[in-house]
Amino acid sequence: MAITAKDVQQLNEYAKGVMDRAEHHAGNVKGSALTVLGGIIWRADADSIRIRQYAGSPANMLWIKVGGKDYAFRYDHASQQIEIRDGSQNGTILHAIDDAVPITAIETIMRGL
Repeated sequence: MAITAKDVQQLNEYAKGVMDRAEHHAGNVKGSALTVLGGIIWRADADSIRIRQYAGSPANMLWIKVGGKDYAFRYDHASQQIEIRDGSQNGTILHAIDDAVPITAIETIMRGL
């Protein structure tokens, strides 16, 4: 189940969860996660941010539309990267991001969505 993030409080709760989980088991995406979250806020069409829920709490996946096109963002435990996927959680991986990817490159990726 997913909820639509329409206000700062929902995004704040999601960001806190992402950063808390990154602190415990995904340390190589802590910085890039903040950059990607900023890019999501910047690029998402109005009212298009949907946050996956698991057991009533935000999970490591969300979806947005940019220019009407769907993108899924998720943390992959095997690669230890944030994946940007085309259309859905099972779509083609367009980008894989971790802290080794420069902020300027993440900005370019987000601008290109």
